[in-house]
Amino acid sequence: MKLIKILFLHILFFAIVNANDLDKLYEEAQSLESDGNYKEAMLLYKRIAIKERTSNRSYIDEEQKKVKVFKEIIDPIEDKETAETIEQIVASKFNLYPYHENYFLPFSYDTKKRVDGRGQTEAKFQLSVKKPIVDNLFGLNETIYFGYTHTSWWQLYEDSAPFRETNYKPEVFVTIPYGKSNKTSLKGFKLGFLHESNGQNKPESRSWNRLYLESYFQAGNLFIVPKIWYRIPEKEKEDDNPDIEDYMGYGDLTLLYPYKKHTFKLLLRNNLNFSDNKGFAEFDWSFPFFGSKNTFGYLQLSTGYGDSLIDYDKEINRMSFGISLSR
Repeated sequence: MKLIKILFLHILFFAIVNANDLDKLYEEAQSLESDGNYKEAMLLYKRIAIKERTSNRSYIDEEQKKVKVFKEIIDPIEDKETAETIEQIVASKFNLYPYHENYFLPFSYDTKKRVDGRGQTEAKFQLSVKKPIVDNLFGLNETIYFGYTHTSWWQLYEDSAPFRETNYKPEVFVTIPYGKSNKTSLKGFKLGFLHESNGQNKPESRSWNRLYLESYFQAGNLFIVPKIWYRIPEKEKEDDNPDIEDYMGYGDLTLLYPYKKHTFKLLLRNNLNFSDNKGFAEFDWSFPFFGSKNTFGYLQLSTGYGDSLIDYDKEINRMSFGISLSR
């Protein structure tokens, strides 16, 4: 397990070093350009472009290489649809796209010591993808998706480095665009079914199912996303967390503000019960990461109830830092 820790830290180190090299080259090129040495500056810009293409597009190049090999060695197929199917198999193309943020936060600190003996510093990471299933089935220019989000809290700095908690969130949803640019601030809707669970046995098992509705509004650079949900009732004997709505409420509000190469996101949630008020707030900031175009520095601050399913009824203040692979 120590080998895994060292490997993760080395990967992070080499990513920073490579990005730092690009940053230095870029500064040198800018200096040459300012001094009027345009030829030398252009040569450096070319080196930067080659390095970025090598580091940021290696996966795409590999897929293109597979397709090229396919066309060279596979016997020609007369039927176009059959040929496309074989090409998909060879190139492993199945149109997966980033959904929510994909990040690895090697330093995530809980400000309070917990009675279960967990380490206050751990790693947190999230993988989130979506796949379009069908477009415009109902004539509303809508798209039906399958989505999956996987969030883990990893006690990386403890001796056995266990995964303390993992939340699994498969869902099916449809997005429906609305209105036209500059005509209305309402830009679209999203309706879905979401299952969320932590895959553990009782008494640590947690799960719930929801139907939800999101709306998207735009005011300049600010995007406002209110979301409401309805929890699908469960049998009393099978309900692992019957009071979860007392802590998680019935909806949330997301504010997203992109500014140049930065994004600022604030998630707010409240049970709206003023006699026993419970809430949650999470602030995310993604910013340029040493000149990389598809990797970002990531800071996450959160406070309140619902940090994870196992801790839905505990108040947690958390500070996390790392890198994000999507926004």
